[in-house]
Amino acid sequence: MSSMSFKCKTAAAFVVSAALLVSAAACGTSDASDSSASSTSSATTKSFDVSSVEKDDAIAALLPESVTKDGKLTVGMDTSYAPAEFLAEDGKTPVGFDVDIVKALAKVFGLEAEPKTSNFDLILPAVGSKYDIGVSSFTITAERMEAVDFVSMFKAGSTWVVKKGNPSEVDTSDLCGVKVAVQTGTTQEEEVNEMSEQCEADGNKSIEVLSSKLQTDVTTSVTTGKADVFYADSPVAGYAISQTDGQIEALGEDVGVAKEAVAIKKGDSATAEAVQKALQKLMDDGTYMKILEAWGVQSGAIDKAEINPTDYAED
Repeated sequence: MSSMSFKCKTAAAFVVSAALLVSAAACGTSDASDSSASSTSSATTKSFDVSSVEKDDAIAALLPESVTKDGKLTVGMDTSYAPAEFLAEDGKTPVGFDVDIVKALAKVFGLEAEPKTSNFDLILPAVGSKYDIGVSSFTITAERMEAVDFVSMFKAGSTWVVKKGNPSEVDTSDLCGVKVAVQTGTTQEEEVNEMSEQCEADGNKSIEVLSSKLQTDVTTSVTTGKADVFYADSPVAGYAISQTDGQIEALGEDVGVAKEAVAIKKGDSATAEAVQKALQKLMDDGTYMKILEAWGVQSGAIDKAEINPTDYAED
């Protein structure tokens, strides 16, 4: 399986029954032009308390002035991807395990974390200008590493999800002619498009790819019957399933485990080193694992933060 087959953003969702899918105001720290990226309320959530994390002066000193001058660590996120990054029940406050990791990183740097909501596909191009870093379940791929540098922070596979009982009788070994929902800009979208091209090359009907900016809309496409199946990161898919009161279920086993990472402006070695050392410190002192355990996603833990790792995909 090629690296592009791993879900990228991976993107995801948290959603929800139709009753929960009500548009909400964008996060207070979101960019006006990207405000559509946040659109769901959630069940009551409680973030991990990172107040005990102390500043590490040596690591903080590695950051360039371009990052530290305003006292904030500005982070681009698509807050429609629970449980990694989504909005709390107030419709404004970013929460999730990625958010808590970002807050802990900021504490190590002696900065204030400032997550900014954006559409997923707009984040990477703005890292280094609009955002100091990007943290939004970005799966590491060779193509992405041509545009940004990465520091590995998590690992996840991809999951196919169908309506309970699989009424459309979806068979993932033959998706030709099937309506598949994916989030825009994810590697999962790319993988499904590649499958569709193969269907056509073989003389079969192409896959009907339903691409949505928000993972919440992707999930809704399946719960309402608009799509037969959706494809997303395994933690996101699992959380979405748990929030739909039995309306949807996983189909088959997780596939394509790959590392996810913090995105940093290409060539910004100072910020990359600072993020790598700060994240490794959080791994070594146990904070990182406590955050993942608080969200029930400890199975995705890694023990080594690396800059542009070469072993980012597992077959």
